[in-house]
Amino acid sequence: MMTREEALAYGMSFDNVYEEKPFRDPNWQLVRIKGSKKTFLWIYEREGYINLNVKVNPEWRDFWRSTYESVTAGYHLNKEHWNTIILDGTVPEKEIKRMIAESYDLVTDSPTKRIYEAVKRIPKGHVATYGKIAEIAGDPRMARAVGNALHKNPDPEHIPCFRVVNAKGELAGAFAFGGEDVQAELLRADGVEVINGRVNLEKYGIKAASGRLPEI
Repeated sequence: MMTREEALAYGMSFDNVYEEKPFRDPNWQLVRIKGSKKTFLWIYEREGYINLNVKVNPEWRDFWRSTYESVTAGYHLNKEHWNTIILDGTVPEKEIKRMIAESYDLVTDSPTKRIYEAVKRIPKGHVATYGKIAEIAGDPRMARAVGNALHKNPDPEHIPCFRVVNAKGELAGAFAFGGEDVQAELLRADGVEVINGRVNLEKYGIKAASGRLPEI
């Protein structure tokens, strides 16, 4: 990814976004979220290179800056929450895309994102029901949405959907995990006892108080 056109095309590939040129200077292009109008990608040329401003989690901010010389503190933005990526060919394209995607995630507040974040926090050796994940994600009525989101899980390695069971402690159908007994095997490897396709929620279910999951 080296050009303005490539950066814009990737930014526009996300859901519910639009391009805007809010300044009189045509050099600046912004990609924003519809509705909230929040910007997650700034595109502009500076000192002969296309630059991208992306929002960053403060926990990752210094990692990116120290890993790549061409990732610097956000130009003309809050230095704590924004980084600038200089497209000079030294930052791998997959890392550029990752930083843009993380910026998008940070400025959106979609139910699916909140569901995935809740699932990530289920500790090893525990399970949570669809309803409990919905509650933690901010809407106890969207248990069905939890099932739909986990069925489309984009990153099973880091979003442990196998730790989610139904209200009776029953496991999901074989199709959801690529084969019969796969979820049971993953749970057993996690230290959770599975008997006749069911988990004892009293023993292994998370005990979330005040809408919070226990920390990992």
